[in-house]
Amino acid sequence: MHVPLFPLNSIVLPRGRIPLQLFEPRYIDMLTRCLKEDRGFVIVLLREGMETSISAAFYDIGTYVRIIDFQQLDNGLLGITVEGEAKVAVTRSWQAPDGLNMGDVEPLMDEEQWTVPESFVELATVLRALFRHPVVNDLKMHVDFDDARHVGWRLTELLPIDKQEKQRLVELQDPIERLGRLKELLEELD
Repeated sequence: MHVPLFPLNSIVLPRGRIPLQLFEPRYIDMLTRCLKEDRGFVIVLLREGMETSISAAFYDIGTYVRIIDFQQLDNGLLGITVEGEAKVAVTRSWQAPDGLNMGDVEPLMDEEQWTVPESFVELATVLRALFRHPVVNDLKMHVDFDDARHVGWRLTELLPIDKQEKQRLVELQDPIERLGRLKELLEELD
């Protein structure tokens, strides 16, 4: 599947939402094509470079997202909200003449559903607290606080951790292993 790639300093995972501001012509054109063709794009984490740079390097595991809302912002920019659908691997990437990164992607296997083990129940409590923050609450995400995938995905998105660590958490396919690493990272933040 050929899709546009959107390198960011942020991540989003399945069922997660992230607001974006678009101002570069290449991304406004991408948005127009995505809406017209009823398709999404892939958000990949920047490895190095800037979000506005034409020659940014990015990781090859990201998330296929769909646009769920868009509006003109007070600052004159176009604002969109996207929701993650599935983790994907970028098998090949190139740059279109307009500077838009494009890629061939393959979906990764869905992660197995697990109930949050008793030893990680405090992570769900931390996530509930984060969801009380107005910015997070405004995204209107549905979260199953008993599902280890949901808890791990949302904490990976929301916690203030190093971006390389975030990428390692994105790449994990075992929700319980992700919760274990998140618990370690939270203990380091204390």
